Amino acid sequence: GGICCGLTHGAVCPVDVVKTRIQLEPQKYNTGMVGGFRTVIAEEGMMALSTGLGATAIGYFIQGWFKFGGVEFFKIKAAAAMGEKKAWENRTTIYLGAAAGAEFIADIFLCPLEACRIRSVSDPGYASSLPGVAARLIKEEGVLRGFYSGFGPILFKQIPYTMAKFAVQGRAAEYLYNSMGKKPADCGAVVNTGVSLSSGVVAGVVSAIISHPADTLLSKVNKAGAGGDGSIPQRMMNITKETGVAKLCTQGLGARCVMIGTLTALQFGIFDSVMRALGAEKFHFHEPH
Repeated sequence: GGICCGLTHGAVCPVDVVKTRIQLEPQKYNTGMVGGFRTVIAEEGMMALSTGLGATAIGYFIQGWFKFGGVEFFKIKAAAAMGEKKAWENRTTIYLGAAAGAEFIADIFLCPLEACRIRSVSDPGYASSLPGVAARLIKEEGVLRGFYSGFGPILFKQIPYTMAKFAVQGRAAEYLYNSMGKKPADCGAVVNTGVSLSSGVVAGVVSAIISHPADTLLSKVNKAGAGGDGSIPQRMMNITKETGVAKLCTQGLGARCVMIGTLTALQFGIFDSVMRALGAEKFHFHEPH
């Protein structure tokens, strides 16, 4: 889980930099994804696209560790407690519950690193390194405001995203295997990887659309001075009023669908491949006969 999330989020860091700029400065970055890339490179150079790479790779390695590991753990425990027949009948509910529980735990560890990443992208001169950004945030704003201003939005973004991601991927993979009349154990590595990638794309796009308003809110609430000086919920309400609900739902959505669709497909592909290489097997629900 750590490997697949750390690698994939690190790889799409340039897309994330441009997406975050579109969300934070829509009046400047108003020519779409390609135009955003051109603007960043022209004004700040190619290296600007790697802003926040350290925070992204480390944060999402830790998050993936808890998320993918946690989902498997909670799925196995729930299925054992309910029995094979009930687990099969309630598999979507188990996917949703396991994903929500695992993501909540993962976000406690992800939130400080995501705050550092967003501050680096929104203010490239803030500090020269990840420890420097973290130290300055704690000094100027304290641990709670500096690191956890975005905890509400990150839960609001990540929990529905992860619930949709695992539930849709699980059911999409099941549909693909059923259409071939086979089980994962009957297929070779190439077919299983193909199913992982295909179902991952579908899951990624669905979960990106569902979680996008909170992603925009998270980017904005971590920008210095955004939403005034009140409590975190008050700042979130102020940002929503200033931006408008329609823009919260659509600013940077195209870029995010491309990013998350690719990301999710690669994550499931890498996760399943690493599991097979290690001789481990992902838990699958079985229809009792």
